[in-house]
Amino acid sequence: MRICVIMPLYNEELNLTKTLDSFVNQTHQVDKLVLVNDNSSDKTNFIANSYSKKHDWIELIQNHSTNEHKPGRKVINAFYCGLKSVSQNDYDIIGKFDGDLVLPRIYFKRIQEIFSRNKFVGIAGGNLYIQNKNKWVFENISDKRKVRGPIKAYRKECFKDIDGLKKSIGWDTVDELLAQYHGWEICTDETLHVKHLKPTGKTYTKASRYKQGEAFYKLRYGFVLTSIASAKLSLKKKSFSYFIDCIRGYLKAKRSNISPIVSEKEGVFIRKLRWNGIKKKIL
Repeated sequence: MRICVIMPLYNEELNLTKTLDSFVNQTHQVDKLVLVNDNSSDKTNFIANSYSKKHDWIELIQNHSTNEHKPGRKVINAFYCGLKSVSQNDYDIIGKFDGDLVLPRIYFKRIQEIFSRNKFVGIAGGNLYIQNKNKWVFENISDKRKVRGPIKAYRKECFKDIDGLKKSIGWDTVDELLAQYHGWEICTDETLHVKHLKPTGKTYTKASRYKQGEAFYKLRYGFVLTSIASAKLSLKKKSFSYFIDCIRGYLKAKRSNISPIVSEKEGVFIRKLRWNGIKKKIL
């Protein structure tokens, strides 16, 4: 199975060399790696260019966006800039990876095996680990069964069924929900420990504090499910203010009548799926 990975990059000079080395040193290298320099102001472009010159399967392209951090939209815009440069028909698996990772050497060998072994798997990946003092610990902001945004790999047919990635915060949740809506399975290999060098949310600004609540609204969770999901996240982050910000973000989005990113029918499926998950954990 042929694999193409798109890697949006914005000011990753501190991490990019380690990330690209981990791609180069794979036992099963990807067939194409597209680096998208998204208007970086540091040495990201220089580092990316040095790797693209050295390896013919690595390509560097430029995307000119603003420097403002917009959760979801900025990174997905850069992703699509990279995707336009390749022919999707040439690949079986499409990946969206970040530039602050260190992958285990067998990562893509395992990913290919997962997709080859089960034709119903639509999205696959490992788990993210962050450094805590001298130990690497699971980045406990989501379930281990979820494939996180920095390490997404999609079967091409699944990617088409979900109509690609949404240019909005919540894109890396709605993709898995819509994949299941279309009958695809999500598979995580919990033995694949990926080092996440820059923990999630590190670059978020105060202006982004309500975005998670907005994402819940866009997913048509409804207020009760939003409250449960917000409480769960705030416990993991050990921050009651995070819960308040989520609720405020949800209510703000509702008052503003922001357009959801899923249809009403998809929203019904998503709520049912979430409630079934809650019932299983309780029972």
